[in-house]
Amino acid sequence: MTIKQIYTGCLSQGAYYIESNGEAAIIDPLREVHFYLERAQLDKAKIKYIFETHFHADFVSGHVTLAKKTGAPIVFGPNATPTFDALIAQDGQEFKVGNITIIAIHTPGHTMESTTYLLRDENGQDHAIFSGDTLFLGDVGRPDLAQKMGVLTEKDLAGFLFDSLREKIMPLADSVIVYPAHGAGSACGKNMMKQTVDTLGNQKKMNYALRATMTKQEFIEEVTQGLLSPPQYFPLNVSMNKHGYEDISEVLKRGTKELSPEAFEAIANQTGAIILDVRHQDAFAKGHIPRAIFIGLDGGFAPWVGALIADVKQPLLLITEPGQEQEAVTRLSRVGFDNTLGYLKGGFDAWKKTARVYDNVSSITAETYRQEQKENPSPVFDVRKQNEFMSEHLENAINTPLGTINEHLNDFPENNTFYLHCAGGYRSMIAASILKSRGIHNIINIKGGFTALKQSGNKISEFVCPSTLSPTASQWSSSPQPPNKTAAGPCCCII
Repeated sequence: MTIKQIYTGCLSQGAYYIESNGEAAIIDPLREVHFYLERAQLDKAKIKYIFETHFHADFVSGHVTLAKKTGAPIVFGPNATPTFDALIAQDGQEFKVGNITIIAIHTPGHTMESTTYLLRDENGQDHAIFSGDTLFLGDVGRPDLAQKMGVLTEKDLAGFLFDSLREKIMPLADSVIVYPAHGAGSACGKNMMKQTVDTLGNQKKMNYALRATMTKQEFIEEVTQGLLSPPQYFPLNVSMNKHGYEDISEVLKRGTKELSPEAFEAIANQTGAIILDVRHQDAFAKGHIPRAIFIGLDGGFAPWVGALIADVKQPLLLITEPGQEQEAVTRLSRVGFDNTLGYLKGGFDAWKKTARVYDNVSSITAETYRQEQKENPSPVFDVRKQNEFMSEHLENAINTPLGTINEHLNDFPENNTFYLHCAGGYRSMIAASILKSRGIHNIINIKGGFTALKQSGNKISEFVCPSTLSPTASQWSSSPQPPNKTAAGPCCCII
């Protein structure tokens, strides 16, 4: 028996390849399916089943494409209503894959169709669960995504989740390995560990939602506390996963069309496409096409695209480093942004060579900021998450989290210069590009972000340990290492 976790860092998502005696199963596949096909070919195995834990909101799954290429049935749990052919499993239904058995365990709560898959090994022993968004490491799935007005509330769903965990998951042996669908950084939970594999026994000890003495009412209150609004693209991804989508080969063909500066400019004007610059933030700061939005491939690319652009049907035009065009289109497609119309051939250098107008972002070092603040104090805005800010921040800084920056546009000075920073420089450059696209140009970005500011001797607020903040809202964890290492995935990015 082989179990491979294919972890994609920019999505904080884990897909799984399971093989036994010449047969394979895939759980929650990524949209580009070549990895699973190649691995099955290497193992001389036939992909027998494609299991989905639920209709994902944060990414577009590869189930439809993989089913077309392999003929394997797509398996959902009870209550699932896809509009394409699929096998809707009953609670407790067993599926043989080689010498092992995979059992569908209906665990509603995150969504009503949410299903955990229990793997029994060749000896009939419970070996692992693939818990989807039902159980994370350090957290559980948020119960507010499948609300139905007048029918189900987030508290109703939280109650179902409590029952699912207590009746279906927690009675399993402590030795059972937990393979979740997401890790830290995902918007599908709020207190996830950085680790991506653990034992159920360890989770019973340290996951706040699995406390043995916890009442149902306590669970509901703690799980629903501190939930931020889900990104606007989530329902659109659910729809694509439920109803199907365009083959990624067509998306790549359209999105990787090379365009001259003249054609690029004409299409931008004709279609209202957003110009998306995915280069490194330093390159963007030195020069970019006016009104372009920066979201770099080197950071938490796909989730930030989803959160900030929101409409998956929005036409996009790309500025990339040469050779990164296909990577950019692929990663956009993972979150349902299939309407990329092409990229600028030759990149930003081609734009400059035609003597076209371009813009830049003023940037200074943290040391320069310290000196300038002594001479001429100006407002400074911190675009990190609220919990990061609450833990430690520049004195007199104003918190305007990037994820809600459009709600803070009136907070920024119209004429006077102000400073902008995040943790390391990635998010603040995104924020700067958004502000400039809205006509706010009096920005100075601080290179290196809060890390550099702290090291340069700037006045910092008293440190508050993240663990003392709201336990359900904290993004940090001091958890022990998992029992085994994570397999390398197609990409690894940090938000």
